[in-house]
Amino acid sequence: MNKAVILVGGPSRATRFRPLSMHLPQPLFPVGGKPIIWHQIKALSMVKDLKEIILIGFFEDFIFRPFLNRCQEEFPDIAFKYLREYSQLGTAGGFFHFRDQIVRGNPKNIFMLYTDICCSFPLNDLLSQHERHGRLGTIMVTKVDRSSAHLYGCVVVDNETKLAEHYVEKPETYVSDLASTGVFVFSQEIFRFMAIALERRVDEFESERAKESAYGRSEESEEVEDVNRLRLEQDVLRQMAAEKKLSAFLCTGFWRQIKSAASAVPANALYLKKALGESESFLAKTTSEGPEITGAVYIHPTAQIHPTAVIGPNVSIHARVVVGPGVRINDSIVLDNVSIKDNAAVLHAIVGWDSRIGKWGRVEGSHVTSPDDIDEVTHLGVKVNSICILGEDVQVKDEVFIRNSIVLPHKELAGNKHNEIIM
Repeated sequence: MNKAVILVGGPSRATRFRPLSMHLPQPLFPVGGKPIIWHQIKALSMVKDLKEIILIGFFEDFIFRPFLNRCQEEFPDIAFKYLREYSQLGTAGGFFHFRDQIVRGNPKNIFMLYTDICCSFPLNDLLSQHERHGRLGTIMVTKVDRSSAHLYGCVVVDNETKLAEHYVEKPETYVSDLASTGVFVFSQEIFRFMAIALERRVDEFESERAKESAYGRSEESEEVEDVNRLRLEQDVLRQMAAEKKLSAFLCTGFWRQIKSAASAVPANALYLKKALGESESFLAKTTSEGPEITGAVYIHPTAQIHPTAVIGPNVSIHARVVVGPGVRINDSIVLDNVSIKDNAAVLHAIVGWDSRIGKWGRVEGSHVTSPDDIDEVTHLGVKVNSICILGEDVQVKDEVFIRNSIVLPHKELAGNKHNEIIM
């Protein structure tokens, strides 16, 4: 029997996802027509003998209840549970804190996933390698560009034995071009290893405090609180690699982080392309009645699209959206209850809930070619070219052009805006 834990974070952890996370928690934001976390649950549902998925985070209990109820209906053979952390315990602290509930039923293997990733999720292949090598844990890695490797946790891997020989979190100098994907599988003995890691952390803290006291310096506050946090990357994975207890599995499919609001657009494209390759039935197709569909497009059944509109590629249109004549939309996410009037254009953009784009209006961002294009909002005080984002209830008047901007909720835009953050 196997289990899985998804770390969903909390409201204070998704600040880079604003203004979208001001309306909806980041894990529930839709990409590829489904919430971010749904794609992970779908992949986990296909893992052999997986019986329970546990979400751990800081959100109020009621936040995920409706979503998990729907998941229970869609995946009836899997039990779902949300466990709330009431204090910040670190990236591995919540996992360790709730160990009694996680090991209940005596699972052989336990998956751990971060929620802020988009991936092809080859979880059965990951599990097969983990069981074949028999080490304490296996980390899924992906090859990244050498110039951006310093942005990730880097793993040095023996290509023959698949042993993770060294792990460094965001190294200052080049270590490896294999980066952690935020997907792991552990045997149940991981909790004993974490207990030792926590004891080691406390011992190091007490030793440091003793040295400071000898020099007359004694400050507590945040340091005392910090010692009780267990960090997966620095405290656990690094030590596992040092003790040769960590394997590495190379993901050859797609992967990218979903850290900023702009990163939802390329993630949306990846999931839609995957669905197109698998001939999923929920994707829209061009019919004789219109509209013209290009590439991978998701349109909610309640959306109204004029036959003369041109939609795609890589577009998600959600519930109760109304799209008028001559509208052009590509590489974008259009959220619930949006109205897009005649001959408007939405390109490389996210249009927030209940927003309106007037006739001949234009909301346009820039095509994303690298992670830096979406993770960096400003450079030297200037808004960089990136995805254009309208928050909830933004009204764009007729013939207004909004380009490469981020607009916070409840704004009315009567004039053109270029490369601005509109508060």
